[in-house]
Amino acid sequence: MVNTVACVAAPLLLLAFGMPIFLVFLFSAVLFQVAVMSSIPLQAVPTAIFGSLDGFALLAVPLFIFAGDIMARGGIARRLIEFILSMIGGIRGSLPVATVASASAFGAMSGSSVACVAAIGKLTLPSLEKSGYGRTYSVSLITATGVIDVIIPPSIPMILYAVTAQQPVNVLFLAGIVPGLLIGAALCAYVVWRARRDKMPPGEPVQIKQVIERGRNAVWAIFAPVLILGGIYGGIFTATEAAGIACVYAIVVSVFIHKELSVAQLWGITKESSMLVGQIMIIVAAAGAYSWLITTSGLPTRLVEFISGLHMQTWMLLLVINVVLLFIGSVLEPPAAILLLAPLLTPAAYAAGVDPIHFGLIVTVNLAVGLFMPPFGLNLFATNALFKTPLPQLYRGVLPFFCIYVAVLLLLTYVPAITLAPLALFK
Repeated sequence: MVNTVACVAAPLLLLAFGMPIFLVFLFSAVLFQVAVMSSIPLQAVPTAIFGSLDGFALLAVPLFIFAGDIMARGGIARRLIEFILSMIGGIRGSLPVATVASASAFGAMSGSSVACVAAIGKLTLPSLEKSGYGRTYSVSLITATGVIDVIIPPSIPMILYAVTAQQPVNVLFLAGIVPGLLIGAALCAYVVWRARRDKMPPGEPVQIKQVIERGRNAVWAIFAPVLILGGIYGGIFTATEAAGIACVYAIVVSVFIHKELSVAQLWGITKESSMLVGQIMIIVAAAGAYSWLITTSGLPTRLVEFISGLHMQTWMLLLVINVVLLFIGSVLEPPAAILLLAPLLTPAAYAAGVDPIHFGLIVTVNLAVGLFMPPFGLNLFATNALFKTPLPQLYRGVLPFFCIYVAVLLLLTYVPAITLAPLALFK
């Protein structure tokens, strides 16, 4: 038992020493095999490594990353955001509301939070500052809205959770729509209230001519999320097939219709996306071996028995899991955090009567919030690098948004119908 506890604690200890995450998983897997699962030959570790990559659903990860990069740099995302900005005006807080709406729309095409922050920030930050919103508030708003990308389908963390917990990706995507929209609505309500409190000037009135012009320019961009999500929920194709179609669509529109990307630029995006995909997949491979050994050892079953022995009520267990996930999510990217914790926490939640789809949304939203939770949220450092805003200012600026996310997270945690009710419509 002591060896088992040591092997489970090993990843956290190695992370504390700054070891790369894929080496953390790989070293922990070997340590677990030697100290706990010595009856299993060491050759099983490389088999588990390659076996963890052999999944059709997992193929959606590199494809959605590639499609998102093309859309972000090929004019599709920019046209969609400009169209949204043109439609929201004439009210106090119209620009912040448009920022939230743009992040939600971008999230329906890409699963990269940092890409969302960069794309939304470049287009909305100058306008926000010009309209009198302070830089700290503007950058904090962009940082907070950027993580909606993790929650709104198609979401890379949701795909990884589905693979790890053996749940259908399309069902998780469907369950994520209402939570994503709920968070967006809560953020919109806050920014409008704050604009009224600070007596910010109303935004420019909507100009029908401009809306029509930008709408015409954004026709292909508007159709992108309709094609991706409509095809999945309409049962026309799977999430993985949708990712492949999104790649082809993005290439055709960006290179041949909008003509904002040359073949040479497309090749450059391909190489950059491949680097990011390689980083994620090597983590998935190493984590797969570690997760397989943990599952084979029977540790999740013993953990469930231990938690049952504590006689914790379900609400209390979920509260503890939320706290753990928030802190882990603030120091680890969502893919790594899911691969580390899902094999342990999912059986415990399921044994407590929590629906695995509902739990998947709890995990995803927690890790999204952790991305900008002070002081270690990874998006805070990304925003600091992109917009040169000092971290102490960011910590103060994101605090109200963090409280909003936590409030919605608690609502989602203890009202499962928010995530599960929409699933009944498609049965």
